[in-house]
Amino acid sequence: MSVNANGKTATQPFCQSPFRTRSDLQDACKALLDPLVSRFTPRGSRVKIGTSTTRFDEGGAQIEGFARPLWGLASLLGGEYDYAAASRWRDGFIQGTDPESPEFWGDIEDSDQRMVEMCPIGFALAVAPHVFWDPLTSKQKENVAKWLASINEREMPNTNWLWFRVFANLGLRRNGAPYSLSRIEADMDHLDTFHIGGGWSNDGPKSHHQMDYYSGSFAIQFLQLLYSKLAGDFDQPRAERYRERAQRFALDFVYYFDPDGRSIPFGRSMTYRFAMVGFWGALAFADVAPPAPLTWGVVKGLLLRHFRWWATQEDMFNNDGTLSLGYSYANMYLTENYNSPGSPYWCCLSFVPLALPESHPFWAAEEEEYPMSLSAVATLEYPKHIMIHRGGHTFLLSSGQACHYPVKAIQAKYGKFAYSASFGYSVPTGGYQLEQHAPDSMLALSEDGGDIWQTRRVVENARIEYREDVPVLISDWKPWSDVKVETFLVPPVNRSENWHIRAHRVRTGRDLQTSEGAFAIYGCQSNNGRILQPFSDPSNPSSSEGTSAETQRALTVSSAGAVGIVELQSAIARAGNVVLADPNSNLLHGRTLLPSLGADLKAGAEVWFVSAVFALPAHGNGKNWQEIWLEKWNKPPAIPEWLRELMEG
Repeated sequence: MSVNANGKTATQPFCQSPFRTRSDLQDACKALLDPLVSRFTPRGSRVKIGTSTTRFDEGGAQIEGFARPLWGLASLLGGEYDYAAASRWRDGFIQGTDPESPEFWGDIEDSDQRMVEMCPIGFALAVAPHVFWDPLTSKQKENVAKWLASINEREMPNTNWLWFRVFANLGLRRNGAPYSLSRIEADMDHLDTFHIGGGWSNDGPKSHHQMDYYSGSFAIQFLQLLYSKLAGDFDQPRAERYRERAQRFALDFVYYFDPDGRSIPFGRSMTYRFAMVGFWGALAFADVAPPAPLTWGVVKGLLLRHFRWWATQEDMFNNDGTLSLGYSYANMYLTENYNSPGSPYWCCLSFVPLALPESHPFWAAEEEEYPMSLSAVATLEYPKHIMIHRGGHTFLLSSGQACHYPVKAIQAKYGKFAYSASFGYSVPTGGYQLEQHAPDSMLALSEDGGDIWQTRRVVENARIEYREDVPVLISDWKPWSDVKVETFLVPPVNRSENWHIRAHRVRTGRDLQTSEGAFAIYGCQSNNGRILQPFSDPSNPSSSEGTSAETQRALTVSSAGAVGIVELQSAIARAGNVVLADPNSNLLHGRTLLPSLGADLKAGAEVWFVSAVFALPAHGNGKNWQEIWLEKWNKPPAIPEWLRELMEG
């Protein structure tokens, strides 16, 4: 049976947009909003999208479903678009803030999830007051103002959450309602202490090394840019400082996107999906000129190509047109305990350019391609990332980051050696054996025969050093007190564009099993959808799809491209293995295979593993990728001389 005989997910209107013009983006925003209208509670203060639960109350979850779409709706309305169902959200403002209403949102408590949703509510009041404020009666305005202002008396987490109080006050200030200037100033002064340099901020105090998409599009840079526009009349020096930071940040952030619009999944809250591109829209909203070599045409292209890629991910929708929890498809394994069914609608913040007129330079510019003049290998000092655009593959090497509080699969979201725009990353589905751990781009260690596996989570002394003019990312980590691993990550070099090198010096005080994974890759046959089978001749694969596993090497080739791993030392015996990862472990594909190398170590051993990891995405290498992968696979790089000297020394 052909795989094409299987059923297909219904195409939603969002996926039918060509994403070329302002009008296209307006239609796409409307396409996300429309399925929510039938899900309002009777008086309109909540939206119930699904049935899964969170660490906070159900009322808070449904308020999330109501408020987060306001990022898009307010931008639509601020851009003079007439959306008929906007009155449903206005009714929700009225009912949700009225203590006498049966749909009252409730009094605010310390660290209340409702505080988060005050941010898009404040934004909506600031950019679309003609819909959400002006039509209200004096009593209704008083209720809205009192409910929002109650956030000023409560304690908040010492993270990006402080921004939410700032925006609640900005919304009130925009409409002449009572607000707290002293709270804004105090919160802004504290948020500025998160700044590290080069436009980068931690998601919390400087003692935490966590610079993921919250540092950029999800929260900090995004909200700094909105603040520079909405508060520039009374806080001009800070607004100007934020504009300058954004220009510096843009020159780093551009590396997280590939020429086709994909972004590199990294960190938590991946279910926010195309919120990843929010920074570029905020740059336009705040009228911050892109720094060279970026132009308005380049920025427009980054945003629109990102939306176009997401339009191909049809499985991210539920059948009724609402967004699912997940990334490219519905997937609860990757979610955090704060993700309600309404959480994905934080993605609506990427619609902020809709608040701009057609004449704005962002919309007036002709879309331009990805700036290929950027370096093929770039070092980012503050997040400690080495960014790579080589061999048709956009990915990063990472060390040193960690979320400072427990997050599900925290080691997978921050601790991997590499993160790819083409292959995504995987999260554990359970606690036993390699199939459930799915340790792609990780060195996994087991002391119990292969049930429980430890991987890199907390890193010591992460640093970037140059060896023979090549940046190398070095880190130390200790999965147990008597096991120490020193890891060296080396980006691809000329003539080995599709390979990167990982070297690990392992010293162990206990018996261990080890398994090192390459990238996880879609693992099904293109003609029938069944799991890939081994090549008939592993030493000389000639067909276009299949797997092989031998001593020192493992390989998988599918319609997504080719991925493999090779041990570069002939004297170190590591067994090749293609792990059938648990279904739904990977963000991009529900069925993946993981080429890996394994070896056993005895207590007291000190050994070097030197792996060359091969990755050639199908989409980035033209139609003839199937004709070139084998030749490239058969030419792994040599161990760099500096590394060989270090190992021998």
